[in-house]
Amino acid sequence: MLTIQGLTVRLGGRTILDRASATIQPGSKVGLIGRNGAGKSTLMKAIIGELEPDEGSIDMPKRMRLGYIAQSAPAGSATPFETVLAADTERAALMAEAETCEDPDRLGALYDRLIAIDAYTADARAARILIGLGFDEAMQAMPLDSFSGGWKMRVALASLLFSAPDLLLLDEPSNHLDLEATLWLESFLQSYPGTIVVISHERDLLNNVVDTILHLQGGKIALYAGGYDAFERQRAERAAQIAAARAAQDAQRKKLADYVARNSARASTAKQAQSRAKMLAKMQPVTAMMEDPTLSFGFPDPEELRPPLITLDLAATGYSAEKPILRRLNLRIDPDDRIAMLGRNGNGKTTLARLLAGQLAASEGGMTASGKLKIGYFTQYQVEELPADSTPLELMTRAMPGKTPAAVRAQLGRFGFSGPRAESQTATLSGGERARLALALVTRDAPHMLILDEPTNHLDVDAREALVQALNDYAGAVILISHDRHMVELTADRLVLVDGGTAKDYPGSIEDYIDFVLGRNQPKGDAGKNGASGAKPKGGAKNREEMKALQKAVSEAESAVGKAEARLAAIDAALAGSGKPAADLAGLSMAELGRQRREVAEQLAAAEARWIEAGEALDVFLN
Repeated sequence: MLTIQGLTVRLGGRTILDRASATIQPGSKVGLIGRNGAGKSTLMKAIIGELEPDEGSIDMPKRMRLGYIAQSAPAGSATPFETVLAADTERAALMAEAETCEDPDRLGALYDRLIAIDAYTADARAARILIGLGFDEAMQAMPLDSFSGGWKMRVALASLLFSAPDLLLLDEPSNHLDLEATLWLESFLQSYPGTIVVISHERDLLNNVVDTILHLQGGKIALYAGGYDAFERQRAERAAQIAAARAAQDAQRKKLADYVARNSARASTAKQAQSRAKMLAKMQPVTAMMEDPTLSFGFPDPEELRPPLITLDLAATGYSAEKPILRRLNLRIDPDDRIAMLGRNGNGKTTLARLLAGQLAASEGGMTASGKLKIGYFTQYQVEELPADSTPLELMTRAMPGKTPAAVRAQLGRFGFSGPRAESQTATLSGGERARLALALVTRDAPHMLILDEPTNHLDVDAREALVQALNDYAGAVILISHDRHMVELTADRLVLVDGGTAKDYPGSIEDYIDFVLGRNQPKGDAGKNGASGAKPKGGAKNREEMKALQKAVSEAESAVGKAEARLAAIDAALAGSGKPAADLAGLSMAELGRQRREVAEQLAAAEARWIEAGEALDVFLN
């Protein structure tokens, strides 16, 4: 059992954790969530003893083995396989001692312990973990220094999983993984026998792996049973209860205040008025649930261009003309396309993205692009390379030469950088804020096509939802590389599989692809004849167009549901008087707010009906 009792941690004069308490039962799989900057990593560092709390305590069994990934990636001439094997320090020490031990009794004890910890299957277990995280046999034998930082962090994750601690602590473990490795990790964690605490903003991982949500907000932590969807439902119910209680209390306050005002001056009712005044003074206000700061993503709509935007005709590309990475590329991108690229890291997704962005040339075949085409290309490197000593206003001013200060500030405002936030040093911004700033910079000239390479790594769950909404509202084409299935499902209506040195339209859905990766629901016999797909193909242009139309209907209906739900929440907040109301709701009477609520509720019901109908039609088509 892990017990957190009255924990207070202050950093730089700011209170990060404020008398936080929680109890985690043995064997629990806990998702630690909260907005960026809420203190999730701080809490995890306090658990492992890296941070000393100012007050309170963290108690756990003395023999509990903790596992946590250090921020520095492993390096050197050792191979990934050797590094992972060395992570089980007990096994390594026992094996080394057994090689030189001459005491028969001690040797027998060593062998008994080696058998007990399953030491002789270690090679197979290490290889299985590395394969699951994307290392083939050749990569397992390469020196660590030959890998990029992202792949080295995969080795660190593999080492941690192999060591099998009693308490496994993971901080955003999927940030350096592709979709395939993320799916494997989920499967591994589902069957993990120990206790898990994982910081993650991956909605699917939180739904598929964890059985408890530990929510961190305002320095406090609260436990919720179930995965992320269950947490959201419980939070919504709690918010509704609090809003109702506040409304009832406000009505009672108004009634008491009115009585006091009318009866204080009269001798016959002065005592009653005085009694009610005391009651009013003692009444503790119902505290509203803390509202998260408003997130903002607003992509400027581009000017219309005739389709296609880009056409690839038997094109090849790579980093040298003699050894192209991708060949025989036949691809057409239209202004209304929403494309998600599938395939393991290293297969060429980023290479294809750079070709489409104009950063690489076609070494063979043809590539035709509209003459007026403007492209916004986002990568993680842009987030990491933002100058620390500049402000968003300075960066955007330099990126928009000749534009008026009002136009510069308008572009920043679309991404939440208004007022003082526009003049804050970049070094003081959170990872999510820097990602929003990078997106603001790459979309400053209203591009006709957005190419987003892992845009969610620095974003929390709420920010990801805001980004999904903005992409669905955006009028241009979207090319998405992401391991976040939730984002792919809600934004993409076309899938392109990058595999085997080329890229082709994938005939199934993202669920079909997940089934293939996990080896589920595979057809017997000629399972491999449809490329990497295990889904039933729908041949012919007519069928592809029908599937695309159905997927678009599902996406549009789901977007309508999201908008209606958001509008309903804003009206409910205005009715309850919690927080600052939306601009168009401020000053409206209760009757008018009630009328609008009825209208939006009807719109929500209609949108949900369309969503269900479109989803069923798509299921029938695919099956």
